[in-house]
Amino acid sequence: MDGNVFIRAVEGVKFIRSEEGIIRTKPFLDLCKLLLPLIDKFGSQMSCIKADVACNITKLELKYASNPSKYSNLCTMTKEEVDSKIARSSSSCTNALVWLNRAMDFMVQFFRNLLEHPEWSMAQACTDSYKRTLKKWHGWMAISTFKVLIKLAPDRKKFMCSIGGSVEINAEIENLCRTFASVLEENHKILASFGVDDIKTP
Repeated sequence: MDGNVFIRAVEGVKFIRSEEGIIRTKPFLDLCKLLLPLIDKFGSQMSCIKADVACNITKLELKYASNPSKYSNLCTMTKEEVDSKIARSSSSCTNALVWLNRAMDFMVQFFRNLLEHPEWSMAQACTDSYKRTLKKWHGWMAISTFKVLIKLAPDRKKFMCSIGGSVEINAEIENLCRTFASVLEENHKILASFGVDDIKTP
């Protein structure tokens, strides 16, 4: 993988919102899928995390594919499950969206940390991002697992080389963090408006 993924991701963000400003399902999921391989760069120990994120994407894609017109935006999908009182089920699309959005929060914050704190190690960047985005939603088992995974994080220089790190790519990463973060924040607002943005692991 090279830095082109960030260039394509920045372009992808432009298509997520409709003309009315609504978050569109397919462009959002397409962007998440584009960023998914970045998890591989953290090391093979993160394969279980990648599989979980991929599962959430697939669940939402299948729901969208069942009726693309009806589920063209994430808000409609969530409202339907809230009205049916299944939104908090671990098998719901709402649950999948909540955790997918948080996973993307983590990635955005992680890359921000790398850009803003060049002196930080990978472990420091990951730990700070985890505390800011995921930790409060995890139970003790998930927190313990994360601590172990972080200890196996690759060297920062090696990681940056693996993603095509350069001055130009860093600019694209910064652009992606800024633009995608606003999309993720909008998703949080939608989920919070339905009272489901506080779902936690057991």
